[in-house]
Amino acid sequence: MGAQLRVYRQKIRSAQTTKKITRAMELISASRIQKAQARMAASAPYARAVTRAVSAVATYSNVDHVLTTERANPRRAAVVVFSSDRGLAGGFSSQVIREANELRTRLEGEGREVVNYLVGRKAVQYYAFRRRVAAKEWMGGTDQPTFETAKDIADTLVEAFIAGGESEGGVDEIHIVYNRFVSLVTQTPEIVRVLPLEVVDGVEEPGQADVLPLYEFEPEVDAVLDSLLPVYIESRIFNAMLQSAASEHAARQKAMKSATDNADKLIREYTRLANNARQAEITQQISEIVGGADALVSAK
Repeated sequence: MGAQLRVYRQKIRSAQTTKKITRAMELISASRIQKAQARMAASAPYARAVTRAVSAVATYSNVDHVLTTERANPRRAAVVVFSSDRGLAGGFSSQVIREANELRTRLEGEGREVVNYLVGRKAVQYYAFRRRVAAKEWMGGTDQPTFETAKDIADTLVEAFIAGGESEGGVDEIHIVYNRFVSLVTQTPEIVRVLPLEVVDGVEEPGQADVLPLYEFEPEVDAVLDSLLPVYIESRIFNAMLQSAASEHAARQKAMKSATDNADKLIREYTRLANNARQAEITQQISEIVGGADALVSAK
C-alpha cells in the first residue's frame, strides 16, 4: 500500500507541474493574440485598397499582362504552405498540411507539377521527413511575422511566375494555403490562388442600367500593372501571414486550456486514488493492531 501511495503522489506532483506549464503558455498566447488581431485589423484597409486598385485595372483594361493572363497549358504550380515554427498548438499545422496535400493531389491529377514553398518549421520538418523537395523555405517568426519576410516571399514567387513553367524553377500558377482566423474558437484552412489574378474583389458586376466606369491610365496600363501587382502579392502574402499568426495563437491557447483542464482532471483522479490507498493502509494498520490485541487477550 505504501508503494502504491508513493506512486499516486508522484503522479499528482507531475500533473501539477504540467498544469503550471500549460497554464503559463495559455496566458502567454492569450496576451499575444490581442496584438496579432490588432495587426491583422490594421492591415485590412490597405489590403482592400490595393485589391480594389488591381481589380479595377485588370477588369477595365484590355491589356494582356503576364500576371493576369491565364496560360494556355500550365505545367507547374507553386504551393506556398504557411505553418508554425513551434508545436503545442493542437491541429494548427496538421490541418493546413493536410489541405496542402489535397491540393497537391488535385493539381497532379490535372497534369501539373507541384513546386513547394514552405513557411514555418513544422512544414519544413514534415516535408523533409517524407523526402519531398522544397524550392525555398522560410523559418522563424511565424508567430510575429514581419513585412520584410512577406516581401521576400512575394519577390521569390513573382520571379518564378514571370519565368514561366517552361523554364527551370518557373511556375505557371501560385496557390497559398494558410489558416484563416475566424474567431478564437475557429480557424479554417483556406486555399487561395493569387496568380494569375482570377478573383475580382471590391468590383461588382454592373447591371443593365449601369454605366461602365471610364479609366484613364497614366502612365500606360502595363506600367500601372507592373507597379501594382507586386504590391498586391506582397499584401496578400503578408495578410496570410498575419491571419496564420493570429490563428496559431488562438489554436495554442485553446490547446493549452484543454491540457490544463486535463491536468486538473488527472489531479482529482489521482488524489481520489491516493486517498483510497491511504484509507486502505490505515484500515489495514488498525486491523493489524486489533488482531494483535485480540491475540494477546486470547493468550492470557
